[in-house]
Amino acid sequence: MATVALVSRPASVLPKISGSCSPAVLSAASVTTVQQRKLHHAVIPKGKGGRSSSSGIAATVFGATGFLGRYVVNRLGRVGSQVIVPHRCDQYDVMYLRPMGDLGQIIFMEWDARNKDSIKRALEHSNVVINLVGREWETRNYRFEDVFVSIPQQIAKAAREAGITKFVHMSHLNADIRSPSKYLRNKAVGETAVRDEFPDAIIMKPSEMFGREDRFFNHYANMRWFGNAIPLMAMGKKTVKQPVHVVDVAKAIINAVRDPDANGKTYALVGPNRYLLHDLVEYIYAVAHRPFVPYPLPRPLYHLAAQIFAMNPFEPWTSPDKVERFHTTDMKYPGLPGLEDLGITPSTVEQKAIEILRRHRRFRYLEADLDETKPAKTVNY
Repeated sequence: MATVALVSRPASVLPKISGSCSPAVLSAASVTTVQQRKLHHAVIPKGKGGRSSSSGIAATVFGATGFLGRYVVNRLGRVGSQVIVPHRCDQYDVMYLRPMGDLGQIIFMEWDARNKDSIKRALEHSNVVINLVGREWETRNYRFEDVFVSIPQQIAKAAREAGITKFVHMSHLNADIRSPSKYLRNKAVGETAVRDEFPDAIIMKPSEMFGREDRFFNHYANMRWFGNAIPLMAMGKKTVKQPVHVVDVAKAIINAVRDPDANGKTYALVGPNRYLLHDLVEYIYAVAHRPFVPYPLPRPLYHLAAQIFAMNPFEPWTSPDKVERFHTTDMKYPGLPGLEDLGITPSTVEQKAIEILRRHRRFRYLEADLDETKPAKTVNY
């Protein structure tokens, strides 16, 4: 009956608990009066597992409409969880998430990131809160300080006040207050702010993630449209990257939610191999069967070119901050638990790259065997 402690408040979106429940269930509900929460059937595990079962998880996933969010919602839905998806976009823009759960299990809710009451409404019926809110560029309305510090801090505070026991916050492996990247500096400040508001928060620190919709492998693969040559600082030979597959990160989040010993821990989520950025980009072009022509570009000139792209009023293709982030060597955290501690065997770049890069091939190479491509060189430093 330990799992019965995961409880949520009654809500209009969920039917009230039936009066015909067993005395054991009703007695368990009375035990939770300290948190002023009543037991609901949505958080009682039942079934053999799968999307039509009930995992006992009612999760609010902030940032579910992003790259990582769709994989997290899918993983939650396939084990029978109820998922609340707060969103700021048009409701039709998030309909692709609806089939990821059973009928009525994916609930959409409009929210205002700056409205505290809106945040409280989004998580008041949940026993798990996952914060994936993020953005690669700043806008006039939302600076990095808002996205990575203020909003996560407000979500963590609301989760603590609501008596929620599981809060997962997404940070970055290279988050550092001394980083030249404003993105990474604010990620570090956000970690501290969340930990102060919610001491038992589970903090995930993934390296750069790759997947079908990523802005890492696809970013470099699309550089071929600009003169068929790839600019890299110092030819990419002074930067070491350890990318992680997005599905592994999604699995890690779900496993941490279900692990009672994960509370208060920080996880470093990285792939199994480290690569020089030059060798990694070379492998990307080898898999795509495209010519790889790198050339060194000094930092000031790279920033100047990126600043021109950053002037795009819509979605900038790159920015000076993104250039700095991609040319930052991935840190090592031997003292932190990782994917293996959550029961996950990390996927290698060679196993998953074809899923991402096949669409960048010419038609004549579309079905070319991956064995024709030599694996990327790895490093140990």
